[in-house]
Amino acid sequence: MLKIVYPICCGIDVHKTFVVATIAATDRENITTYKTKRFSTFTKDLRALVLWLSHNQCVQVCIESTGKYWIPVYNILEPSCRITLAHPKYVKAIRGKKTDKKDSIWIADLHKHGLVPGSFIPPADIREIRDLLRYRSKLVSFASSEKNRVQNSLTVSNIMLSNVVSDTFGKSASAILSHLLKHPDDQDFDFRPLLHGSMLKKQADIALAIDGTISEVQSGKISLCLSHMDAIKRYIAQIEATAMRLAAPYSDAIRIIQSLPGIRPFSALAIFSEIGADMSVFHSDKHLCSWAGLAPSNDQSAGKKKSVRISRAGVYIKPLLVQCANAAIKDKDFPYYRTRYEAIKHRRGHKRAIIAIARMMLTAIYHMLSANELFNPALYEKSQCKPGFVASSEQHAVKLLQRLGYSVVKIADSV
Repeated sequence: MLKIVYPICCGIDVHKTFVVATIAATDRENITTYKTKRFSTFTKDLRALVLWLSHNQCVQVCIESTGKYWIPVYNILEPSCRITLAHPKYVKAIRGKKTDKKDSIWIADLHKHGLVPGSFIPPADIREIRDLLRYRSKLVSFASSEKNRVQNSLTVSNIMLSNVVSDTFGKSASAILSHLLKHPDDQDFDFRPLLHGSMLKKQADIALAIDGTISEVQSGKISLCLSHMDAIKRYIAQIEATAMRLAAPYSDAIRIIQSLPGIRPFSALAIFSEIGADMSVFHSDKHLCSWAGLAPSNDQSAGKKKSVRISRAGVYIKPLLVQCANAAIKDKDFPYYRTRYEAIKHRRGHKRAIIAIARMMLTAIYHMLSANELFNPALYEKSQCKPGFVASSEQHAVKLLQRLGYSVVKIADSV
């Protein structure tokens, strides 16, 4: 018989307009009785759910996470209950025997035996910061889409600035584009006063690149895109200011994350909003990396490994850590990550190597936050020292010399 962990617990099946809750109460003879009740998702009814749980002395609650519909239920139950938020794949009912009532009973049965792993939910104030920064990432994507639309319009108009300049939206290129939009009929204007720095060396190429015609329709489209981009920049600035203000009480944790090479201030804030400051909620650094989608999955049957690909988890934090890893391997003051990246890339390729660096960085963040200490580069000095080459055979020695850039010529033994 499975051990009963929670003698009195509740399983809640969440929907958009209603929730179905079942209280499973187990007596000393291991006989379980069930009470099921349906509540709407209006605040008044959710408060009635809290009272109903209180009258039945139920504190342990398991909720199936369904879209965003679980959030208002979670917010109202959070002050008075200990909530386990379950991923749907862990509480999936048997196909063909599935109703809302049976789903809630099934969730309660799994939870009373402690068989449901809970999802990580940070405190309410950190959730607010996370929500803002996830919205910011969407706005950044919108701005990138608008840049692509502007570039498409320039290509259609045969304005090939992207072939000459590294950034079509840089200072010089933006000034030239602004003049073209204001004076579409002025084909032979003097653009040299608009150039800055190294762009002065590309005058001849720029003259060829802007030899095109922007139609009235394309000009209007570009103007709308640029206006939208400016509005998005203002929204992003407002979100960043609000997020920084909300994160002020956690400045020490953010400073610890920022001390790691490759992580800038706002990236540190974004990482903090995803994982929080309390590392005790994760069993180990491996658990954190698995939660972030940076660990290989286990798919083994009949003694054969079918796949070791990383999971789809960490939709927001994984791309962020990959960006930080790309910055870390370019840090000249701390070459450890670059060395490890090159060693793994030589065997496994760029993608696996950069994921490995991202996992190393997240592991370091876990231990730094757990110990409440800043990053210490001295701990990596020993590993940065290149080990001496030990040749196990003549063939191995030849390969080592060739790898170091020497040409090896074998001389025949004299008789």
